[in-house]
Amino acid sequence: MTTRREFIGGGLGLGAASAAGIAVAQTAEALTVVRIAGAGQGFNWLPILVAEKQGFFAANGIKAEYVSVPSVDRATAAVREGTADIAVTPPEGAVADTVRGGPLRLYAANSLRLPMSLVVKSDIKNLAGLRGKRIGTSSLTEGTALYTQLILQRAGLNFPGDYEFVLSGIHTARWTALQKGEIDAAPQPAPWNFMAESAGYRLIGEVNEAIPEIVFGAVVGNNAWIAEHRPLMRRVLAAMSRGHDFINDPANDAVTLPIYMGVSTPNDRAMAMRGLVYTRDMGMWPKGMKFTQAAREATIDLMVKARLLTAEQRTGAHAAFDLSLLDA
Repeated sequence: MTTRREFIGGGLGLGAASAAGIAVAQTAEALTVVRIAGAGQGFNWLPILVAEKQGFFAANGIKAEYVSVPSVDRATAAVREGTADIAVTPPEGAVADTVRGGPLRLYAANSLRLPMSLVVKSDIKNLAGLRGKRIGTSSLTEGTALYTQLILQRAGLNFPGDYEFVLSGIHTARWTALQKGEIDAAPQPAPWNFMAESAGYRLIGEVNEAIPEIVFGAVVGNNAWIAEHRPLMRRVLAAMSRGHDFINDPANDAVTLPIYMGVSTPNDRAMAMRGLVYTRDMGMWPKGMKFTQAAREATIDLMVKARLLTAEQRTGAHAAFDLSLLDA
């Protein structure tokens, strides 16, 4: 099931006057709709949500229609099936599609760090204690499942065999599943990792220490659609990139923090601030939305280790990264 929300770009805080002017000068009819898919528009969508609120999309003649899907692989599928124009989602599905000869490509980096901890029940003391346990994830082929496998391989635990993955949804759903006892552990991003710790759960592994740089989220597109809409996509990426610049500047926190709170801890400003600073200081949101070579290599390496690609497919996997819109 998918849901859609439309945003024309209002203004808050900094840039409010210009955004208001945009709203007068450009009516909804004058803006081009771009459908953007994602598995819940949460913390990793912060630059995009800020771009919407600050009027950056509208300034580029765009009305963003957000297509919310229940899992990250469904976001990738939405682009492949044409129910969304682009997606902001983990890259593995698009890389695998490219290797299979499919049309999906990665056009920009939304995030290159993993502000995430492995959260476990209080009676689990270390990584070895996850043998035979149930670990929540949103997909078996993208994102959190891959990060978890790499961390647990270092402790001598392998999948399948040594533990079980449970498809329990995105981070908010995983938190609910943890509290209900449906799973024993889950990789949780900030600030949900800190929330769990405050509630008595243990944090036994920092994902960023095991994987210091990787493509966590990317802009996925169908190369045929992109070829027909290159000027439009440049405007989309220009708006998103302004969002990145905005949230990376602490001087804008009076605007950024309330938006971050809205998708994380609406009733806990201090917890949200902790998560925002932790994530930003880690370097999650890259300037210019550019992929680094290290992040691209790490993404492909992880897919090989998780047996989603063969070693022979490594070279072909690099073709998934189309840098032409960023270089233009």
